Amino acid sequence: MITDLGAITLLVDDYDKALDYYVDTLGFNLIEDTKLSSDKRWVLLSPSATSTTKLLLAKAQGEAQVSAIGNQSGGRVFLFLHSDDFENDYKTLHSKGVLFLEPPRHESYGSVAVFQDIYGNKWDLIQPH
Repeated sequence: MITDLGAITLLVDDYDKALDYYVDTLGFNLIEDTKLSSDKRWVLLSPSATSTTKLLLAKAQGEAQVSAIGNQSGGRVFLFLHSDDFENDYKTLHSKGVLFLEPPRHESYGSVAVFQDIYGNKWDLIQPH
């Protein structure tokens, strides 16, 4: 029986640049960074110590992958980052220079604000009700 979504691959142009952003700016935890070859690493991140879903940073290789960096979802919100303290997390990320595309709004399903990462991927910062 399938029980969990273990990881989602996110194409990046440079491992270290991506780590600086996702760890230092967004506050993700570095789970693993293993060198696999001269140009490939297994870089696994988690938004929190208790999160079961991980983010796998993959350095784009080839024209098709490079062209998909920042647009893996065709311009739609791609990833949903849940918060248990929306106001504080919003203020913290905003103060670190995270580019929010809209002010926070409060919907029937929770508090949400769309932001864009350094590659152009759209994320929802959301605190569900």
